[in-house]
Amino acid sequence: MAASASGDKAADDSLYPIAVLIDELKNEDIQLRLNSIKKLSTIALALGEERTRNELIPFLTESIYDEDEVLLALAEQLGNFIPLVGGPEYAMYLIPPLESLATVEETVVREKAVESLRTVAGQHSAQDLEVHLVPTLQRLVSGDWFTSRTSACGLFSVCYPRVSAAVKSELRINFRTLCQDETPMVRRAAAGKLGEFAKVVELEYLKSDLIPTFVQMAQDEQDSVRLLAVEACVSIAQLLPQDEVELNVMPTLRQCVNDNSWRVRYMVSEKLTDLQKAVGQEITKNDLVSAFQFLLKDSEAEVRASASAKVTEFCANLDKACQEQIIMTSILPCVKELVADSNQHVKSALASVIMGLSPIVGRNNTIEHLLPLFLIQLKDEWPEVRLNIISTLDCINDVIGIQQLSQSLLPAIVELAEDSKWRVRLAIIEYMPLLAGQLGQEFFNQKLRDLCFNWLNDHVYAIREAATLNMKKIVQTFGTQWAETNIINQILVMCKNSNYLHRMTCLFCINALADVCGADIIERLFLPTIKVLSTDPVANVRFNVAKTLQKLSPFLDQAAIDEHVKPILEKLNTDTDVDVKYFASEAMVSSAGGYS
Repeated sequence: MAASASGDKAADDSLYPIAVLIDELKNEDIQLRLNSIKKLSTIALALGEERTRNELIPFLTESIYDEDEVLLALAEQLGNFIPLVGGPEYAMYLIPPLESLATVEETVVREKAVESLRTVAGQHSAQDLEVHLVPTLQRLVSGDWFTSRTSACGLFSVCYPRVSAAVKSELRINFRTLCQDETPMVRRAAAGKLGEFAKVVELEYLKSDLIPTFVQMAQDEQDSVRLLAVEACVSIAQLLPQDEVELNVMPTLRQCVNDNSWRVRYMVSEKLTDLQKAVGQEITKNDLVSAFQFLLKDSEAEVRASASAKVTEFCANLDKACQEQIIMTSILPCVKELVADSNQHVKSALASVIMGLSPIVGRNNTIEHLLPLFLIQLKDEWPEVRLNIISTLDCINDVIGIQQLSQSLLPAIVELAEDSKWRVRLAIIEYMPLLAGQLGQEFFNQKLRDLCFNWLNDHVYAIREAATLNMKKIVQTFGTQWAETNIINQILVMCKNSNYLHRMTCLFCINALADVCGADIIERLFLPTIKVLSTDPVANVRFNVAKTLQKLSPFLDQAAIDEHVKPILEKLNTDTDVDVKYFASEAMVSSAGGYS
């Protein structure tokens, strides 16, 4: 009797994980249902491989009806389930629930289910692939709802390489069927996977089956399909011999460059440098240069901005034998027009790359042709355009030296430094160390140093914080001797400012500069200032004194700590403010010397 009771208990225990899962998946609380799905691997481990295959997976397949968030989590979990069902030879058990998930209405769930199916497919043997996954693919292809047919598009490339010739033929027919589907969403999904499928199809079938399909999709009535055909264009061009690219790809590409939809032209612009590498130098020279000119002059600002951002990369990829001649005669005239474009995004995109042309065209062409364009952009009404030019100054510095631009740079830097938008001020601060290094100490001292001090007194905390870090980087560039002569005294004077925020900034600067100034300056200049601030009437200043001393202590020897640091911290440790006392005691414990 006792043995029977023990057996019943063991049976109850073995059913427990499934029972709990069933209860949680039926709970009204979505978070509880979501958590139970995320614990599926733990439940599978508790059940063991056989019961996971025979009980858990069938249960999950039958219960696929829930909120999208729960289904998404389930689709993701099942992709990692192969070891839990017994390894690759049992991977087919995961196909039914994933097939169901691949047909739901929510796109992200379907995409995750297809991703997991692709993972599962990779673990199948070639035989199991034909027996289990190919029929799943064919069911999805022939599904009544467009959702299953869109999901099918993502499975062709993982099945095709490992199946028999007869099945391959069926798959090519199925794929072409989806490319001609009456539902635009299905054609769009097929167009998106065309390039991927082309890479695994044999060359003869690429020419006979997929290229006609590609040409047809590039003429689809829906621009969302046509623009995805442009992506496939790159993949197909990479797979074909050069002489066949001209015949099979270029007519379609020329048509896309002149497409009525700006979205298609935009996609051509986005993929142009990839196409350039795929089609080779001869076709680039004969076709793509004129296409690029056309895109740079496009009527839509989005297309011009995309093309502008590609100017330097496109020019760098040109055949060296004719590179300079093509740039000067074909590309530069378009660039000159874009510098004065009516759209700020176009000018900004161009400004972010135009400096990169300098090393390509050389010193003389830079001075004669590019320098005037840089000067125009430095005076542009839009801060982002001026910022983008300044941010890439290192390109031109290597070619002609920044001194050529210094007098024009200054007004642009000053305007940006005082811009009403604090994010613009923040951006120029980040470039200041680079500018300082390139323009030199004398120029910095005369023209830029005061701007750096103004930022330390800015009303926006993020600017003051960035300005302190800026000071540290400039000291790293110019050295501690320069710092002591030119900036440290002006920083320390801030400790007497009537505004406590500026007194705090003084402490923050000391914190930042400690890393680069060394023990002598800390002891000789920083500690006397800190001592003054330790008696500040504002508690925030006093507890920041404690934090600063904690930061400085590792740079000081024991004698300096005993003489200067310890007395200040001991006094702060008896402060009336609880925060000051806390940070003082923290500093006393962690500072060198280990007093408490």
